[in-house]
Amino acid sequence: MNRQTAVRILLLVMLAVPLRTKAEPLPLGSVVTPSTVIEKNGEPVMFAIHGYVEFKSLKDAFQYIEAQKRRWHGRISEEDERQLGLSLVREAVESRVVSMSDERPLEALVTHTAEELKAIIAEVKEPVPAGYEGAFLAVQAKWKHSLNCWSASPSIAGRVLSNWYPIEEGIELHGAVYNSTEHFWQAVKYHPETTIRDLDALLDEFGKQDWSAWLKRLDEDPKLYPPNAYAIEFLRFNLTRARLRWFREQLSSHGLQAEDHVRKIQERGSMPPRFTALEEKVLWGDLADLFHLVYVLSTPGESLRARLEAAHFDGIYLDGRKMGFLSEEFRRQMLEIWKVKYLRIPRFREVIAGIPEEIRLEHFLNDGDSPDIPIPIYVNYLNRIREMARAQKLN
Repeated sequence: MNRQTAVRILLLVMLAVPLRTKAEPLPLGSVVTPSTVIEKNGEPVMFAIHGYVEFKSLKDAFQYIEAQKRRWHGRISEEDERQLGLSLVREAVESRVVSMSDERPLEALVTHTAEELKAIIAEVKEPVPAGYEGAFLAVQAKWKHSLNCWSASPSIAGRVLSNWYPIEEGIELHGAVYNSTEHFWQAVKYHPETTIRDLDALLDEFGKQDWSAWLKRLDEDPKLYPPNAYAIEFLRFNLTRARLRWFREQLSSHGLQAEDHVRKIQERGSMPPRFTALEEKVLWGDLADLFHLVYVLSTPGESLRARLEAAHFDGIYLDGRKMGFLSEEFRRQMLEIWKVKYLRIPRFREVIAGIPEEIRLEHFLNDGDSPDIPIPIYVNYLNRIREMARAQKLN
């Protein structure tokens, strides 16, 4: 699922339009058949690899996976090539099954036994890649004992444990009050002195650039692209002129003024919430990630790198210290803000501590990973904070 599709779905969520409309049950045989195009309300249910490389069927995804293996053949080791293929198959299968817009594939998978799943896959007549059965079995085992914590989870607890969950009384973090933890997480990516005028000037410069050679350098580096595929596909999508123009249009709306400080306007004020959690992610989060990633992946001496450094997109500035955007130190801040939400606010501590230990807390969206805090790290923190909340409750 590409970012535009994901945004449309998430917008429906924020507007409280039900996503789970009635649809015919989906047989497990259809889910595991590579050529199946799953439809809902007359439209194909899309899924993606690396967030932005979109597919209608697993068969289509297999062609992409084989192309990726050929792309790096001889440029990475045979074992790395094998692992790349397996990881892409797993990503395709999980994205196909754990859909943001259609729960039927996951329902079909978790309501069968592993033995039934293997038997049904054995009946598939179409070609499948290495690791296909293993990917389905792993996804089935994972989601039979996991709770997906995101804003449109069918579980109340799953929604509450999302960073997007609105906090009625607000949450105080690092001397300011925010409407959700998402508001803080995206706001902190901007230096306190950065203004709307600064962002507008940067977007103007970005729009004048020809990014093809710059992206080509990232695409062709076997040490750079495979481990950073999501980030590079994110950049490819957001560096288009249409997307840069969209960011500029957003900055001219919402009643923003050129002299407004970007971090400040994302804090809770006396007026109703200025930005929804959705806007925090797709406007402020994506825009900040764009600038930070261009800085990180640029080479010394590039003019835009110096320009981004001058605009303070060379790191995260918080409480008088500077952290690398992709650093462990910055990522640990997620755990620190959760200590406030889940350990100091009793009603949220009750929710997270009340989820049985045998249920693993997960966070999986089929529109990709995240450059600022990869999903495995995020999930590890989420389960750690539950342990802390349970220990605090017992004491």
